[in-house]
Order: sequence, then C-alpha cells, then structure tokens
Amino acid sequence: MTAVPFDLWRPTSGCDDECLPVAGETPTVPVLRQVARLLAGVGMLLLGAGLAAVLPVLPARDGQAAVRAWARGTARAFGVRLVVRGRPPRRRALVAANHMSWLDILVVLAVAPTRMVAKREVRSWPLIGLLAAAAGTVFVDRSRPRALPDTVRRVADALRAGRAVAVFPEGTTWCAGQDAVDCRPNGGFRPAMFQAAIDAGAPVVPLRIAYRCAATGESTTATAFLGEETLLRSVRRVVAGRGLEVTVTVGAALHPSRDADRRVLARAAESAVHLVPAAAVPVRRTGVPVALPSTGLPVRPSRPGAGGLDLAA
Repeated sequence: MTAVPFDLWRPTSGCDDECLPVAGETPTVPVLRQVARLLAGVGMLLLGAGLAAVLPVLPARDGQAAVRAWARGTARAFGVRLVVRGRPPRRRALVAANHMSWLDILVVLAVAPTRMVAKREVRSWPLIGLLAAAAGTVFVDRSRPRALPDTVRRVADALRAGRAVAVFPEGTTWCAGQDAVDCRPNGGFRPAMFQAAIDAGAPVVPLRIAYRCAATGESTTATAFLGEETLLRSVRRVVAGRGLEVTVTVGAALHPSRDADRRVLARAAESAVHLVPAAAVPVRRTGVPVALPSTGLPVRPSRPGAGGLDLAA
C-alpha cells in the first residue's frame, strides 16, 4: 500500500495497482463475449444519451422509472448482476453509500431514483456525464472549497422538494478489499453533505455496496476504479470478468434531530455502511435514541446554535 498525505479537500485512499487482481486471479469470459459486452454497454450508454434528451419532458415518476431500468440494463450489459437486500427509499432521503467503482453510480441509480452528488469530472465522462446532468446531478468542484456551502444548500433544497439525493461521502474510490484497512480514504465519511439532511429534516439511508465474483464465491476488487487508472482500463477489466455480482444492502434510516451534529450523523452512517460493532450514538429514529454502529472515534457533542456549516470537515 502507498502512504498518502492528508488533504482536507481532496480525499485520497491508500490504493494502488497492488489492490487490483493479478492476471489469472479472476475468472474471465471468452474474448468474443468480452467484445459483445463492450458493444452492449456502449449501446446502452447511447440509449442513455437519448433518454437524457427526453427526461426533462417526462413526468417525474416515469423519468425515475426509466432511469432505474436503464441503469439496471446497463450494469447487466457490462456483465454485472445486481442483488438488492432491503427496501430502497421511495421518498426523500439522503442516501449515503460507500464508493469503489464507476459502476457505483449505475448501481445507486438502479436501486433508488435519486439525484446524485458527484465530482465535477464526471460531467465530462462520455455519455454518462450527459445523462448525469440531465438527471439533475449536483456536481462538486473539489478545487473550490468555498463553493461547498452552496452545494450543501442545493442538496438541502432538493431534499425539501421531496427528492432523494445520493452521495458518496468517502469522497474517493478505494478497493474495499479484505483486511485493506490502510486503504480506507483518510478522514472517513465527510460530514458536510449530512448537514443538508439536518437542515431539510430528511432521513439518511445508509447503502452498502459490495462486489463479489460468483464464480469463486469471494469478494473481488476487479470492479475497483483506483488512483490514476484510466476509465477504459477499468471497463475492460469489468467486461472480462466472469460471474461479477454487486450486492446492495439498504440500511435502516437514521432520523437526525434539528440540532444534530453532522459529524455524529456521518459517523453513524459510516459505521452502518461498514458494519462496525455497535455502540450508542446520539441519533434518533422515530424520536427515540437507538444503538447504532460506531467507528469508535471521539464525538463532539452538539452545541446550541451550532447548526451552521463550516468547512473544517
């Protein structure tokens, strides 16, 4: 693993090529099938571009259903089978998921009809960026930290309007390999976007994404999109994989009070996603304090009037 310096505005992980499967470690499909998957995936992306053009004129419910079906079809075209455990949110909620791959965007859209919060660079991705913009994605410019309060306000506005919004609060992808604790992004879940849920009075729904190879019955990093790796190289590895499967586990909703501390809320969501042993934290569900998983990190209690957003995440 490669040690990386802490950067408040650009989260980094300790992942590098050593975290990816070596040649022959992951079962593959024949070359002709790889080509067929790639062509099918490109075809679905082109279909997505057409969908982006009509989304603005579709009724909201029909548009959400169309995006969900497109995302499921696109993941399947690339050779990835989707398994969903739990009940996805159908109303407004801040959906907080872990982040390993470019596929995560498709996975979240396939599970829940949400607006996404994504880094600005996604806007320039071929076809995916076009569809993301048409679907109302909130793009974050990580080179401009002073724009963060405005981004949080936009997310809160979307939640108040009854929309579900999905975020990847780790801020960067990582391998999520077994025993790869050193690869976890520095700083854990960034708390800024959780302030939007507190301001809007919206629940937070933890979403755990896990990739495995059904052919071997073990977890895999074949789908990971790491560091300086090109998108094309990652796509080629995905379409070559045999039996790739992604399981999405929907956690119990967290209902923060109006005076909740966003850092506490972020740690509770992070612990629910990563299944850390449980301990009590001051977040309520249906008005009653509940025992939730905890990272074991020190928690700063909320202060009266401390609901404003600062940038010291």
